[in-house]
Order: sequence, then C-alpha cells, then structure tokens
Amino acid sequence: MQQRLSIYNLSLEELEAWLAVKREARYRARQVFRWIYQRRVSRFQEMSDLSEGLRQTLNSEFCAEPLLCVRQTGSEDSTRKFLLALPDRTFIESVLIPASPALYASPADRKTICVSTQVGCAFGCKFCASGLEGWTRNLEVGEIVQQILRVESLSGEKINNIVFMGMGEPLVNYENLLKAIEIINAGWGVGIGARHITISTSGLVPRIRELADQPLQIRLAISLHGATDEVRQRIMPINRRFNVASLVNACAYYSERKRQRITFEYILIDQVNDHLDQAVELSRLANRLDAKVNLIPYNTVEGLSWKRPSEMRQRTFLRALRRNGVDATIRREKGHDIDAACGQLRLQVIRDKSFAASDNLR
Repeated sequence: MQQRLSIYNLSLEELEAWLAVKREARYRARQVFRWIYQRRVSRFQEMSDLSEGLRQTLNSEFCAEPLLCVRQTGSEDSTRKFLLALPDRTFIESVLIPASPALYASPADRKTICVSTQVGCAFGCKFCASGLEGWTRNLEVGEIVQQILRVESLSGEKINNIVFMGMGEPLVNYENLLKAIEIINAGWGVGIGARHITISTSGLVPRIRELADQPLQIRLAISLHGATDEVRQRIMPINRRFNVASLVNACAYYSERKRQRITFEYILIDQVNDHLDQAVELSRLANRLDAKVNLIPYNTVEGLSWKRPSEMRQRTFLRALRRNGVDATIRREKGHDIDAACGQLRLQVIRDKSFAASDNLR
C-alpha cells in the first residue's frame, strides 16, 4: 500500500494543481486549508463543506493526523517541552517559551516556540546535546509546520512568535525551511507575520547571503559564542569552514539587504569564552553591525564537562559590552529545570533502549 503524503507538505498552489487533476474546483484548496489551519480539523471526513467523494479521495491520498506527543515536561518558569514522534519512529523536540523581556524584546503577551528542522544534527557544537547521537535526516515541510499546530493544541496557547533554533541547523534544510515559512506566514496557512519569525543559524555563510535575497522580512540570529576564531573554533567546528570575518561580512550583507538588526546569541561558558578580551572583540563585531547581543548562561548538558559562569562573571561580561555601547542583555534561559536546551529530552529518550519499543509508540 502506498504511503499517504502529509497534507501539511503542500502549498496552496500545489493543492490547487492536485484538485485540477482530479477535476475539482481550485477554490476547494482554500476550503481544505481553512479546515486544517484555521479550524484545526485533522479528519477529512469532518470537512462538511466538501463533497463526500472529495473527502474520500483526500483521505485516500493524504494524511492529516497530528504528530504523536510521547513526552511533555513543564518548568517552574512555565516553559514547556514537547517530545514528538515522527512516522519513522524518530524524535524531535519543540519548546514553548513564555514571554521574556530579553527574548527579542518580547511583549508580555508573546508566546514563542522553538522549532526543530532536523532529526539530530551533524554540526557538533560543543555545548549542544542535539548532535550527541549524530544526524539522521532533514525534516519534511509538514513536520516543521506541524510542530506549531501540535504545540498549540497540547498547550492551549496561541503561538505568535517562532524561532528556528530547536534541533538541527535550519539553513542545511534550506528548501524545506523556506517552504514551511511560506505556509506559516500565509493567510491561508498558519498566518504568522514574517517579522515574528527568526532563523537562528550557526553560520552557513553562503546560505545567509542567499537568505538575504529572499523577499520575506525574516529575522536572523547568529549563534556566535566566540568573538575570535581561536575561541569560536573550540566551541563551534563550523568556524573552520566559515571564520568569524566571513560570517560577519555575510551578516553585514543581510542587514543591508533587509534593513534589519542582526542578533548575536552568545552562550557564556565558564573560563572558555567569558573573559573580558572576548567582550572587547564581541563589542567590536556588534558595533560594526549595530547588532543586538543576547548573553545566555550555559545550560548544563549531561556528558559535557563545561559549566556556566558565576553570576558575577556574567554581570561583568555584560557591563563590559554595555560600556562599549552594545545593546546587550542576559537572557535568563527558560526551562533549565526541565533540561530544555536543544536535544536534551530527545537524548534521554533515545538512550532509554526500552522506550522505542514501548506502548507510547504503538
């Protein structure tokens, strides 16, 4: 039996073309997506303004079932993490983050979701749990989009801000990412404005330049974590391919094309990248681009030896940036008590050999 295609993989134009082949009116595509994205109906048989024949045909060729949530964790700060199972029995994570004054200047009513774009990660950033079990595959378009719908359903919250900074490197899965953003942004889709969508990248310079030429006003955040090549290479192996200078040049191109401020994300790791000489270099880079800087105290990962700096070292680093005229904040990371850093919940589950065989996935 042929596997059905996820309806969430399709754009409006693709569904219209499919309907035309079936000798159905093209306007039916908007009806279907109204059920899917506005009314959040996942059973074709419930789409009452479609003919019975069309509902049966849709059901025979497409699936609209939600992703299976196999584990949830809740934090004292109201952050919630969701472990979602995909049809091939692999896992991804999505994190719902409450409003935070330091998270991209969030208003009090902002609800942010961190969305994954890959199963695992191949980039091997030294602070991150996502790649500890390696990379498996890119997510399909629909698997990216469905994270938003599923988390809204499970949490009862209306998401209005998206950050692609979950598992994986978004710009590796470039084509699927852009198509997912089209669906997320479209009025016939999820309907979230481009300025409320941020892509966080470890620094794929050619893709940053390519993204700059896209018309959507998507925001860009750079996982910098080291202000010099020597320090950044200890933390992020990608720096050997695209060094700090080439990355900053690409960011300058993006900022010029989009007329937007870049955000530098900088995880503070004790005695690794929290020295004042790094603050001086980071100030120089940020001032060149008029970039914002989010300082993030390191979130402990089991199996990794690094530690977060003391509160005093964190404040000292922040003051050094501000003295040099940098718009900088310490982003008190959400969900530290539930291991909400990228990949940690998935890592726990896949290392539990009995879990994949349990009733949770049947």
